[in-house]
Amino acid sequence: MRVSLFTTCLGELFYVDVLKDVTEILERLGCDVDVPEGQICCGQPAYNSGYAKDTKGPAKQMIKAFEHSDYIVCPSGSCATMFHEYPGFFADEPEWQKRAQRIAEKTYEFTQFIVRKLGIVDLGAEYHARATLHTSCHMTRLLGERESHYTLLKHVKGLDLVPLPNNYDCCGFGGTFSVKMSPISEQMVDEKIRHIEETKADVVIGADASCLMNIGGRIKRFGKPIKVLHIAHVLNSHQTEGDEQYADESRKSTIL
Repeated sequence: MRVSLFTTCLGELFYVDVLKDVTEILERLGCDVDVPEGQICCGQPAYNSGYAKDTKGPAKQMIKAFEHSDYIVCPSGSCATMFHEYPGFFADEPEWQKRAQRIAEKTYEFTQFIVRKLGIVDLGAEYHARATLHTSCHMTRLLGERESHYTLLKHVKGLDLVPLPNNYDCCGFGGTFSVKMSPISEQMVDEKIRHIEETKADVVIGADASCLMNIGGRIKRFGKPIKVLHIAHVLNSHQTEGDEQYADESRKSTIL
């Protein structure tokens, strides 16, 4: 099965280790992973800021970059959702709309692909920690994926997964929202962190780099001893209890 990795802007700039984890997991599951060179920003920042017409150019480039892929896998529910938005951009361009629809139909968020497409729920991972899961708005509300990340984490040996109070609340990032409405965004992420602390978790896990960057940056500013990890890190872990080597790797992966 040939899978093309949609690396995302944040993945390439700040989360190369996440892309590595995703690739290693997919290859263990028998996928032939490639990274199309023509991919650029998917256009989401412009689109979310109201510049829908200006998003057509990046959308067309991404369609051309990925249209020969069998499947497209993205380690971000937010960016995967953007591909599903593409068909709506081209109501006045039927040929491009068809091409965009084909792209949307074969695009999956990382955990969604493993559970929904490959039918796998246990990756044989082992990670000993008390953890809670932050679910991103785009992944749950727009992409409509609410279970795959929970399903995979429940099968991680040694992981004590604790429910996050008000997990449906936004972390306050929202792309350009956190820049344009920073005082409101700050209050939202502070509330999110208070709920994380209520769980007494050592680790907060997420599937969207943007959310993790926002939450992790605020946690670091407060000096709180909570690790912030992308779900791919945990699912690619084979840490046994007391394994300091992986603990060190986890600390390096915490958002700085």
